[in-house]
Amino acid sequence: MAASRREFLKTAGAAAAVGALGFPAVARAQARPGVPSDPVKIGIIAIRAGIAAPVGTAGLRGTEWWTERVNKSGGILGRQVQLVVEEESTPKDTVERYRKLILQDKVEVVIGGISTGVTLALGPVAEEMEVPWLSWDGTTQKGVEETMPNPKWAFKSVDNEVEAIVAGQLTPKYFKGIKTIAGINNDYSYGHDCWETYQAVLKKLGVEVKPVLELFPKLGVTDFTSHIAAIQQAKPDLLMCSFWSGDATILMKQAAAVGLFKSMKGVFTTAGGVHDSLKKEFTPEGLLLGYNTMYFDDPKGSALLKQFVREYKAKYNEYPPYECDHAYFNIESYKAAVEKAYAQTKQWPTKAQVVTALEGLEAQSLSGTRSWRTDHVQMCNFYQGMTRHRNSYDFVTMFPIEVVSTKTAMKPAGTKLLDWINGWKI
Repeated sequence: MAASRREFLKTAGAAAAVGALGFPAVARAQARPGVPSDPVKIGIIAIRAGIAAPVGTAGLRGTEWWTERVNKSGGILGRQVQLVVEEESTPKDTVERYRKLILQDKVEVVIGGISTGVTLALGPVAEEMEVPWLSWDGTTQKGVEETMPNPKWAFKSVDNEVEAIVAGQLTPKYFKGIKTIAGINNDYSYGHDCWETYQAVLKKLGVEVKPVLELFPKLGVTDFTSHIAAIQQAKPDLLMCSFWSGDATILMKQAAAVGLFKSMKGVFTTAGGVHDSLKKEFTPEGLLLGYNTMYFDDPKGSALLKQFVREYKAKYNEYPPYECDHAYFNIESYKAAVEKAYAQTKQWPTKAQVVTALEGLEAQSLSGTRSWRTDHVQMCNFYQGMTRHRNSYDFVTMFPIEVVSTKTAMKPAGTKLLDWINGWKI
């Protein structure tokens, strides 16, 4: 494999320079009894090119920040952490790189994966290779159906539909009298899933709306002028969109050019993934905007979040989006699982022992306490709210802030999505 297809973040040593985020280097901690002295290699799969690069890059930055902190404090049980980074691209190429991480680089865990198409392909390979895989933001759902309900080695993000469920629950609270809706969502599992789920939630809540248009541009499309013209012609009361990366900003700019949201309401379930690109000049107030699992300006945020936001802004001149939180939780929970297993055996745990320790485990992340369900699905809070301009930034923030737990916004293990929604007690 060519050297350009991976990156190594070298471990901190006694003579190393100051770390990338300003953490002073320290002498390597002494490995504990039963723990190897060599670095622990962790494989990372990250999107760094194309329309989804802002989200993948944020996840990698969050991982690097965690690594600097952990290595400064002695690593994992005295072992320094070494990241081996590979690119997430097409499912076929990403699977090839995943296998390389395990077979050639000898990593002990693989972390990352965002696109549903990619993670659908990675899930079965993780089971075959028998190495833990912790997904940043991808599932193994095909539409609303789970393809791997009982994985041993794969640990998945929250279900695809959570953001749409939260948005559907909040829509009648903030938008009264909606009679017609339209949707523009990417033409793959996540986009179709969100649109179907959003409509199902509204129906269950007794919001009688008529869908007048549904559009599914391919992921990566950057010209939405024809789509916007079709939306204008359909004249919905509300437009729902689940774009989650650079295409959300592009759509918002092109919509502003024709005054689209002067005549309709808007629900952007996931556009908080590129929140600081949603400038006030083209992003109106009064849209329902989803920030996924972390809100950088949370007034109730922890000291850890505040430090991360401050240092992220200083280094990159940007404010961090939610993918940083997913990535931080994944790698922090791996560390917690290793330490949990070691406490029982006094030996560096096997990969199978790490898997067992991860099930049901809680760990502190940037957004607060997060956990893994025993069926290997993440649990956390979701943040959504109404866009506003009254702030000190040049982009929109949200107020009020709605915080909804996956305990109420994600189907329980072993249930079907639509059956679960239809069974709600209203």
